[in-house]
Amino acid sequence: MFSEHLVLGLFLLGGYVKPDLQNSFLLMFMRMLLVVPLMASLSFKLYPSALKELKDLFNRDASGALHERRDILIQALGCGVLMFVYIASLYIAIGLIPTGIALTLFFTYPVFTALLSWRFFGERPTLFRWLVIGIILVGSALTIPQSSATYSSHTIGIGIFASVSAGIVYAFYCIIAQKCLEKFHPVPFTWISFASTLLLSGVSLLFWPAKSAQLDWTPLWIGSIFSGLVSFIGHTLNNVGIRMVGASTASIIGSSSPALTALVAWVTISETLNVIQSVGIGIVTLGIALLSAEGFVKSLKIRS
Repeated sequence: MFSEHLVLGLFLLGGYVKPDLQNSFLLMFMRMLLVVPLMASLSFKLYPSALKELKDLFNRDASGALHERRDILIQALGCGVLMFVYIASLYIAIGLIPTGIALTLFFTYPVFTALLSWRFFGERPTLFRWLVIGIILVGSALTIPQSSATYSSHTIGIGIFASVSAGIVYAFYCIIAQKCLEKFHPVPFTWISFASTLLLSGVSLLFWPAKSAQLDWTPLWIGSIFSGLVSFIGHTLNNVGIRMVGASTASIIGSSSPALTALVAWVTISETLNVIQSVGIGIVTLGIALLSAEGFVKSLKIRS
């Protein structure tokens, strides 16, 4: 969407919009315009009580549960705002620096999640976790690209800031979601997050509209539909995986995302990385897997 690439060595595609905030809002809105109805159609079938729980959040009664429901609603809507912010930041980062590097820097969010868990839940990191956090930060530093004719130092700086910011915001999203999901089902919670993102991106376009006269709408809609379908399928499969093998095992498998992203970017759009950056991505992936494995081992001990 943001930059022109030779896809699979056959087709020259991309470069339809500039990687700025307004266009990030536009792409997010177009994507969510498909994802939100799709999620509603499937999610409410998978969890029939979802609609009732959503209505209960807005009901007023004297049962004494009003304060608790208000807290849940605020937390769910807050996560929707955070999702909107981290997706917008990530879109900007992907448009400015190589996709594999942007996603790798974003996937350092477990570091910030661990620190926030310590702050808000008193879960003090173990020595092992401090070691893994150090490993992830070192790997992240190795992935930072050098300035060149393709990527100026200014562009790289903004891209890195956007990627890391997206990771930090997503860490806050995870912490608030953890608190909210103790009393609210994941299906309506996820739908509220996506619906909030759709609403906020639409409102943002009213205040900061993209220059629609200069846009090629056909490839933008095709790309948005494809992106929306992939997002919908990805979230669905992730939820199915969590249900089948558990969240801890699913998170270990999901830790391969930075390496897989770099691999897919290399295969599809010939986005190459130097040896040091490839090593950095491998180190970050290993660090995330170790953090996930620690949680998996803890869950096994609790079950036993």
